Amino acid sequence: MKMKREITLLIRSVVFAASFSLLLTGCWSSNPGVNPSSSTPAATPPRVEATPSPTPTPTPVATSAVTAMTLEEKVGQMIIAGIDEYSMNVQARELIETYHVGGIILYKPNVKNTTQLVSLVNELKQTNAVNKLPLWLGVDEEGGRVTRLPDEITKTPTSRDIGKTGRPVLAYQIGQLLGKELNAYGLNMDFAPDLDVNSNPNNPVIGDRSFGSNASIVSSFGVQMMNGLQNQQVVPVVKHFPGHGDTSVDSHVGLPVVQNDLARLRKLELVPFAEAIKHQADAVMVAHILLPKVDAQNPASMSKKMMTDLLRKEMGFEGLIMTDDMTMGAIIKNYDLGEAAVKSVLAGANIVMVGHEYEKVVTVINALRKAVQSGQIPMETIDQSVRQVTKLKQKYQLHDRPIQVPDTKKLNAEVQSVLGTKANK
Repeated sequence: MKMKREITLLIRSVVFAASFSLLLTGCWSSNPGVNPSSSTPAATPPRVEATPSPTPTPTPVATSAVTAMTLEEKVGQMIIAGIDEYSMNVQARELIETYHVGGIILYKPNVKNTTQLVSLVNELKQTNAVNKLPLWLGVDEEGGRVTRLPDEITKTPTSRDIGKTGRPVLAYQIGQLLGKELNAYGLNMDFAPDLDVNSNPNNPVIGDRSFGSNASIVSSFGVQMMNGLQNQQVVPVVKHFPGHGDTSVDSHVGLPVVQNDLARLRKLELVPFAEAIKHQADAVMVAHILLPKVDAQNPASMSKKMMTDLLRKEMGFEGLIMTDDMTMGAIIKNYDLGEAAVKSVLAGANIVMVGHEYEKVVTVINALRKAVQSGQIPMETIDQSVRQVTKLKQKYQLHDRPIQVPDTKKLNAEVQSVLGTKANK
């Protein structure tokens, strides 16, 4: 059985890589990111010296991959799910083999140490050999207090501390470091950088996760960290659109209500996201925030006005849109989870994140399947989302090949080298 899975995985990886290489030659380089400029960016409008990486257009590979999938497989690709425990269990296996989830998010309770994390990642990869596309394997690795890597890894500074240096190049270097570390552990997606402008000093959830209270600073440093991650072929997911910096409620606990209108958003909160889009952001995470002056009925993560009208049409974002974790208090305390997921997809989300509890993941998957079968969600909406997923997995050449235990001393030496440079400037 093990040999059969390894052969299947090898064949799928070769076909995936060969098809991708054939069709995208000329619009992809091995370095999605670019070297940053060490010069200070202009204050208005915020700019960062960087050469945009190419955004792939629809390809025959993406289209044919979607056509070959069943409804169950398509819906699965639109889910990033959390799992329990330090190793593969029955429920995690079912999520991958039976429900075909397209990605897994790991939290600190999934990480004990380096050896254990490598073992878990390899188990996840091996289990996914039955599916048509490789897995997203993602974490919230922002640096500072928001870290998921094993404790053996030297931690990088908070975004606030990086912003205070006045050196955007440092954000690029740290983005590279984070990308190298995630790569070393077989992870390919980082739910970072945080592009929130920390304009509310009483904000209970952002604080030092933001590069600062100035939109220009957040823009320049955030884009550089994004580019650094891309340089290491790790997908950065910029967050929390349309901006979590002016909230007074933690969305993990309840639903924040922000009384800012579109004029205010365009002037402050949206500026870093607009800059990231100009520099070829791959993915945007949408927050569970209610802005009554924009959409009085739905939080941003369930709002067509936010995701389709504002992010897609007005701001021109062509990449992957995903929700923040739908098991957060902002959603489960105020909405039916299944109905909320359906509304998110209809509003424009390509991926629904369900970060906790097997039963909640299954609830969301079943709700989406039923909504398609009943005609509530058009099949073309599903197909379009899966094409987005497939294109990005192709762009970053994802694979499910096993990884070796990384050299943590070497990784830490690189961190110390960069931090030493910071200390001497």
